[in-house]
Amino acid sequence: MKRKVTKAVFPVAGLGTRFLPATKSIPKEIMTLVDRPLIQYAIDEARAAGIKEFIFVTSRGKSALEDYFDHSPTLEEALRSAGKNELLAILNGTDMESGAIAYIRQHKPMGLGHAVWCARRLIANEPFAVILPDDVIAAEIPCLQQMAEAYEETGGNMVATMEVPHEKTKAYGILDVDRDLGDRVLVKSMVEKPKVEEAPSNLAVIGRYILTPRVLHNLDQNLRHNRLGAGGELQLTDAIAAEIDGQGVYGYRFKGQRFDCGSKAGFLQATVSFAMARPELRDEFMDYLVDLVAMREAAQ
Repeated sequence: MKRKVTKAVFPVAGLGTRFLPATKSIPKEIMTLVDRPLIQYAIDEARAAGIKEFIFVTSRGKSALEDYFDHSPTLEEALRSAGKNELLAILNGTDMESGAIAYIRQHKPMGLGHAVWCARRLIANEPFAVILPDDVIAAEIPCLQQMAEAYEETGGNMVATMEVPHEKTKAYGILDVDRDLGDRVLVKSMVEKPKVEEAPSNLAVIGRYILTPRVLHNLDQNLRHNRLGAGGELQLTDAIAAEIDGQGVYGYRFKGQRFDCGSKAGFLQATVSFAMARPELRDEFMDYLVDLVAMREAAQ
């Protein structure tokens, strides 16, 4: 009998250097798409998938991230007194129950695999999810919920995947497919950031995972024996790939649109897309965009 996935790891220790100077004092995960920070989108997606325990792997300078999920009695009372019940409900949605969230420090920037390894004692011997907040996915059914439902059928390990332009495969973990099962693929091998000419496909791993505890064991062994991967880092891809002949690895073609909010262009694209999805903003924002394009065309 497969166990429900109720724990999720959020690797948020990165310095966010691509967004300097903003990230000098503000964690990248607190930066907002319209009026919600990136981390809120990740948390809401995890909740929809049935996650009950939230494990954040952080680093120095991330205290604002921790404060975001705490109660704010002064602000709550001010909204209550002013009768602003809708805003109060929105605010309450950001609170986390005592004991539901844990913070672990990653002292060395040794890659995604190392960040997940840092959470091993809290995960123990259970299947778990990993969510990268930089990857924001707009979907009718949240991506991790789609994966959790598919996992109920397959078990094993599962990674979200999507097709990318072949020339961009060097920036991703890439899947070599054994069998194509429609929304799922059975993985034959995985390679982290291959040279373009050596990429086995253009199916890239995106920042959503459901993993077995064996992956933690593999990470631990790789670290103990100094078996580091691409970029001299402890790679999560390598630890997952070691399970292909064991408990199996599936790629899941999720339904939705992914935005790379770790890049400035991706963050701006997501901002526009999420703003256009809001009925109260759509018309005014669209008018502005149309006028902006017209002015630029006239200037040329």
